[in-house]
Amino acid sequence: MFGLIGHSTSFEEARIKAKSLGFDDYAEGDLDMWCAAPPQLVETVSVTSPTGKTIQGAYIDSVFVPEMLRRFKTAKRKVLKAMELAQKRDIDITALGGFTSIIFEDMNLLREERVSAVELEWKRFTTGNTHTAWVICQQVVTNAPALGIDLAKAKVAVVGATGDIGSAVCRWLQRQGVGELLLVARRPQPLVELQQNLGEGRILGLEEALPEADVVVWVASLPQGLQIDTSTLKRPCLMIDGGYPKNLDTKASAPGVHVLKGGIVEFWQDIGWQMMEVAEMAKPQCQMFACFAEAILLDFEEIHTNFSWGRNNITLATMDQIGVASRRHGFQALALEPLASREAVLTA
Repeated sequence: MFGLIGHSTSFEEARIKAKSLGFDDYAEGDLDMWCAAPPQLVETVSVTSPTGKTIQGAYIDSVFVPEMLRRFKTAKRKVLKAMELAQKRDIDITALGGFTSIIFEDMNLLREERVSAVELEWKRFTTGNTHTAWVICQQVVTNAPALGIDLAKAKVAVVGATGDIGSAVCRWLQRQGVGELLLVARRPQPLVELQQNLGEGRILGLEEALPEADVVVWVASLPQGLQIDTSTLKRPCLMIDGGYPKNLDTKASAPGVHVLKGGIVEFWQDIGWQMMEVAEMAKPQCQMFACFAEAILLDFEEIHTNFSWGRNNITLATMDQIGVASRRHGFQALALEPLASREAVLTA
């Protein structure tokens, strides 16, 4: 059995969703009430692969909302209690979605081995980052040529290059043979180390990298005050929004600049669930975050272990492995809309 731990995109959205699910006390509660509330297993589902295999899964809402990020103790408790609930329900492999994986890594929750009286079994959980990195790479190699971008000559900027997903994307694109990697991140020393490990790549600041890039892979959250001068960007320019939340389209919308939500996959058939409506997917019955899909894939493959774990542990071999499984079980990386449709939206 697989599990997915997620949350709503905002407090207001969470209250609306709680009302629709019949959780009236939550819908009427204030933020302090939500901070104290325990996680909830809100939905169970059956998922069938094109191979004919059917598995069972559950969605656990951590009852976390982004407005709680500054309450560090609350954020930690929300993630750990959701993991505890998944383990108590004897779920074999559970993916941490949205901010839950970010909180887990940034706050080093591996030090928290016990929750209440439960000793957490780390092998039951995965961040889903390996599948996310593979999907983002597929989005680059599929959509760039469709825009007339020759990847063998292209400059590809990876923003957040030193993170778990970003470094994996760099290694995969290097093997793919892109023209040049432009490495962007906040901290200089990890960037130097990444450049040394790759044996190539040019370290640039964001303002320097953007005008040079044919493709921009964003795998870092956007700073609130970020302003992008779209007039300096190349035409065409492909931007993969692999951060969370996915709001790059509000910063870089312009003719010739094509923003694609990164790390999202579409299943081969509709699933009878409500959970992805919380994540505001365009097709919530069949689209989901790639990190969630990793738990589904691992359950289909009967690989019940923490496939993605820690920082910078993703290998090309594990990316290839999860990629083969992704295709076998009916997942496809989200792609750009046909060009005519995109032009109609921009000129409307």
